[in-house]
Amino acid sequence: MQIIVTDQNGTVHELEALEGWRVMEVIRDWGLNIKAECGGSCACATCHVYVDEAWEDRLNPPTDEEEDMLDTVADVKENSRLSCQILMSDDLDGLKVTLAESARQDEEAA
Repeated sequence: MQIIVTDQNGTVHELEALEGWRVMEVIRDWGLNIKAECGGSCACATCHVYVDEAWEDRLNPPTDEEEDMLDTVADVKENSRLSCQILMSDDLDGLKVTLAESARQDEEAA
C-alpha cells in the first residue's frame, strides 16, 4: 500500500506503507521533512498534515485530544490532522497528504 505525500516544497513522494503503521512513522522512516517530536503520542502537533479532500471522509474523526493539539499550531486548516493519529489500512491505500509548514524540521526551516 502507498501514501502520496507532498512535502513543504511541493515535491510529491509515493511512499510504501505497511498496514497498522502510523502515517507519521511512514513519513519519518522515508526521511521526509517532519519533526514528529513526541513519536506518536499525540502530545506535540509536529506531525501536522493536510489530508486531501477526497480522503477526509475515509478517516476516523479526530479525537478531542487531537483537536486540542491542532489548536496549538498557527497553520491549522479544516483538513488538518496529526499524522500520528492515522493508522494505515487497506482502506487508506493511496492516501494523499501534504506536510504542513509547522511540521518542518527546524534545521531545514525556510
